[in-house]
Amino acid sequence: MSHNSQKIGTTRCPPWVSGRVKSPSMPWAFPATEGRTLQLGRAASAVQGRESQKAIPSGTWRSPCRKRQVGELPLMPQIWCLRAYEVNRLPGILCFSGEEEDGKPSVLEHQPASAWKSTFWPEDSDIFHDVTQRNQKLIPFLSPQTGPEARPRTVVLHGAAGVGKTTQAKRTLLDWSEFSQSPLHCAFYLSCREELNHMIPCTFTELISKDCPEMQDDALEVLTQAENVLFVVDGFEELKVPAGVLIHDICSDWNQKKPVPVLLSSLLKRKMVAKATLLVTTRREALRELLLLVEQPLLVEVEGFSEADRVLFFLRHLEDTDQALRALDTVKHSPALFHLCAAPAVCQLLCASLKLLMDGGEDPGLACQTTTSLFLRFLCDQFTPAPGGHPQHYLRRPLKALCLLAAQGLWTQVSLFDTEDLEPLEVEEADLRPFLDKHVLQRDRDHEDCFSFIHLSMQQFLAAAFYILRFPGDSEWQGSTLDIRGVRELFSTEARARNPQLAQAGHFLWGLLNGARARELEATFGCQVSLEAGQELLKRTSEEEEEPVLWAVGLLEVFHCLYESQDSELVSKATAALKDASLHLTTSQDLLSCSFCLQHCQDLQRLSLRVAKGVLPEEEVALELDALDGSVVLNSEPLCLWMDLCSVVSNKNLRALDISRSFLSEPAVRLLCDCMTHISCRLQTVTIFPETAYQDLCLALVGKTTLTHLTLGGSVLEAQMLMLLLGETLKHNRCRLQCLRLGLCSAPTLHWSYLFLTLQFNHSLTCLDLSDSQLLDGGAKLLCAGLRHPTCPVQRLSLENCQLTEACCKEVSVTLVVSQKLTHLCLAKNDLGDNGVETLCEGLRYPYCRLQALVLRDCNVGKRGCRQLSTLLRDNWSLTHLDLGLNPIAAGLWFLCDALRNPNFHLKYLGLWGCSLTPLHCGELASALVSNQTLETLDLGQNALGLSGVTVLLEALRDSSGPLRTLRLKMDAWNTKVQEVLREVKESNPGLTLDSAMGTKAPSCCQFFFSTP
Repeated sequence: MSHNSQKIGTTRCPPWVSGRVKSPSMPWAFPATEGRTLQLGRAASAVQGRESQKAIPSGTWRSPCRKRQVGELPLMPQIWCLRAYEVNRLPGILCFSGEEEDGKPSVLEHQPASAWKSTFWPEDSDIFHDVTQRNQKLIPFLSPQTGPEARPRTVVLHGAAGVGKTTQAKRTLLDWSEFSQSPLHCAFYLSCREELNHMIPCTFTELISKDCPEMQDDALEVLTQAENVLFVVDGFEELKVPAGVLIHDICSDWNQKKPVPVLLSSLLKRKMVAKATLLVTTRREALRELLLLVEQPLLVEVEGFSEADRVLFFLRHLEDTDQALRALDTVKHSPALFHLCAAPAVCQLLCASLKLLMDGGEDPGLACQTTTSLFLRFLCDQFTPAPGGHPQHYLRRPLKALCLLAAQGLWTQVSLFDTEDLEPLEVEEADLRPFLDKHVLQRDRDHEDCFSFIHLSMQQFLAAAFYILRFPGDSEWQGSTLDIRGVRELFSTEARARNPQLAQAGHFLWGLLNGARARELEATFGCQVSLEAGQELLKRTSEEEEEPVLWAVGLLEVFHCLYESQDSELVSKATAALKDASLHLTTSQDLLSCSFCLQHCQDLQRLSLRVAKGVLPEEEVALELDALDGSVVLNSEPLCLWMDLCSVVSNKNLRALDISRSFLSEPAVRLLCDCMTHISCRLQTVTIFPETAYQDLCLALVGKTTLTHLTLGGSVLEAQMLMLLLGETLKHNRCRLQCLRLGLCSAPTLHWSYLFLTLQFNHSLTCLDLSDSQLLDGGAKLLCAGLRHPTCPVQRLSLENCQLTEACCKEVSVTLVVSQKLTHLCLAKNDLGDNGVETLCEGLRYPYCRLQALVLRDCNVGKRGCRQLSTLLRDNWSLTHLDLGLNPIAAGLWFLCDALRNPNFHLKYLGLWGCSLTPLHCGELASALVSNQTLETLDLGQNALGLSGVTVLLEALRDSSGPLRTLRLKMDAWNTKVQEVLREVKESNPGLTLDSAMGTKAPSCCQFFFSTP
């Protein structure tokens, strides 16, 4: 019988759906063709006997199949199940067909999709249907175009709470029979939400047939013979098991009794029904644990209402179009609230509150300012006292019970409650009646004696209220005898790692610490609100620490909490000790929270920002000027928030600003630069990477007397304007810039001259870093000409990875002779070779050369270069730091060791990191170290010296009283022999520090060159 040929017929409900659906864990089998049976080759008389003795109660249904022959498998009814979203007690809908006694199939009169018509919101059936239909297209085993070999056997539906994962899973059950091509296929739906957590240990057979015990003997044979089996495991995050149990406790025996979570994990790991198709739903917080169980899953994110869906929903539920669009625009100004509207329950809650508010002529902006303000408004609207009336004191006990239940569920990670959950709380169902009547709580459709909050966010909101509400007769904190932890634990990183739901509850808590909201609660429910929780969280963690308890969750999360409060005084108090802030903005809510909080951080000294792609608009937005005061007028909400955030640079205490690796549009950069020009801006250090920023930044900083360190990173391809502007900045008579760093700058030789010619006019620039720029030999020659000018102030210069060759070494050598100020030079990652090193040594030998540090790492220096350097180190009195890392110097190490023994050797640091040294070189090196009288640091990291080589070096240093204080080695610190020698070295030479350099990352070439305040 095809799916499309079904017609309406009169059928009775099966036993498990009489009056209501008693369990969501009922298994369903789907025979694909009418009257088809499966021969099993065994007697079924016992099964027939049991069936013939059963009394069928009135109003129930059993499969009216014809009498089975011996050896036949009982034919089970074909069932579709489709449920609407988890909001406001939407009814479950079952459609089924069986086979009448005359052998003719009974069929449905309507298509299963028509079930959408009887949802709680009938006018929204098309929205719900379209939402699930979008996701169905992403599930390969429901697509006839996807061949069996290309279909993943495991699909994971993941998403936030209330966005329709369960609905999507049951929609999949509906479509399973339509797309399955096998003659016999069956599907099982297992809900983790409530009943499976309460089941005693059982066998896998008992698990899948627990609601139909009469099919227990046949279930395994159905699974064995079926060609297509689908298992839907719904609500994986609801499983209550200790961490790691699901991974390690696995069972493959269908008849072995095990806890239900173990049986489910065994199913997911394919130890049970290995060829089954699996569909699993979970919230995001449990996705990581789930991925440890399933093999090669296809992840499908269920997003709920799209933005278009939300617009349509608002237009339908707020009948006035202007009112609906106004409400929607207001909600969009709160990114967190708009994001929650992906859940239909929140969307309905919000529409109800805003309609009531706007019908009364009030501005919806204040109610939608934060998620806390909206949820508080909804709750209070349900119990608003009559005009001139007093607080409704009869609600005290129900509210206390509700908050206690919410907090208990929050900490135990339970969202579906029954009467057993109420007993430890000393709460009765009657206490909750006012909130059930107002749909703050709702009956569960599958379990009439169970109930849940209309959305997880409402539970988190009321759990937060538990920490601030005080009721008459309370002698002690109510959570002390329950599983509810203290308010400090609510902001513990360890607790949040185990229970991610605590984060949103923390936001709500700070939102309720707002004085006006506290008074609204008191006026509505006649209870008292205590703000002690906020004071507790602002206490220091210890006498030694200055940071409050709240800061344990990280600064960005702190800002989210403080923004929720909308209390400027509270923000100022909480951030009073904040001196350094490092923030990575990835969402619009991050931008909103930070722009609000940073304006109140008056003592902030250093700010580091990373702005992710998409946070700020990338398209051009015109910046208009107000006709009256000349201020910037913006039509873009993100840019308005960005302008508020940028105003922090006008804080007179802010000294350092780092906006590296950020995606900033030109309007965003102009807003930032506009704030930098403010007279109160006292920035000393600025680091900014986006190439679009350079022109505006240089214009803003010209003549800025406080600026001493400027870093322009990123990639600059059209550098002519940048060079001109930097030149003008350096030439300005008020320029006090001490350190300039340019990165990835690609410019023709002529353009470099614009910058280098200004070096003779500047008197403050002591550090110049051009690392990774395409300077080339021609640019290096121009630079050297500027450095040789008598008034050039540059002392530290880095030309790392500037594509230089030995051709520029003559100019550099001459500069070393002429310049009396250059003390640090980095030429790392340039192919200078031995010839280039020989040329450099000519200048270094000059008696008046003042160079103290030279970095030649990865410069292709070999044996001949080592010989030249060895000769130099015997005569040069100024050079104290030499880095030769990543050069093939093994053959020339003897020359360096000879210099080490020389009494005129003055090096304090020698870097030989990654120079391909072997145990054969260690004897010579150890002998030289014993004789040396000046070397304080030797870096031999990333050299395969072996156990024998390391032992030789350590034994030589064991009894040495030389000046060596730091030795970096690649060694196996766990080796018994090495440990013994290390212990002896530490005892006899306690001043020596041994660094076990097992990593492959080289130390920074010139980290000692540039320091920032």
